[in-house]
Amino acid sequence: MTTAVDPSVPPSGAGCVECEDAGGWWVHLRRCAACGHIGCCDDSLSRHATEHWRQTGHTIIRTFEPGEDWFWNYETRDYYEGPELAPPQCHPEGQTVPGPRDRVPADWADLLRRRRD
Repeated sequence: MTTAVDPSVPPSGAGCVECEDAGGWWVHLRRCAACGHIGCCDDSLSRHATEHWRQTGHTIIRTFEPGEDWFWNYETRDYYEGPELAPPQCHPEGQTVPGPRDRVPADWADLLRRRRD
């Protein structure tokens, strides 16, 4: 098993790595506490943060949303008390949710509802 938290590692960017590569969009962002990978949350269509955990075994994530500071442990399915991580602590405050603004489809809420049904 890899180290669950490395406070010295900065985030991989300001948006979901895989969504950025594919020209996609996300709802909220999560940061891997082991390697800094930024992935989209489970409310997003692609759920890249959870997929990152499944592929790497990195069990601890931290929210990457402004004004939030919680950690989550995928293995225990519970919150986790984590340390301060390398900055920045969140995506740019001007970044829209969902975002990024120029890639969010007009029917985004319907797309999310259909995925849950």
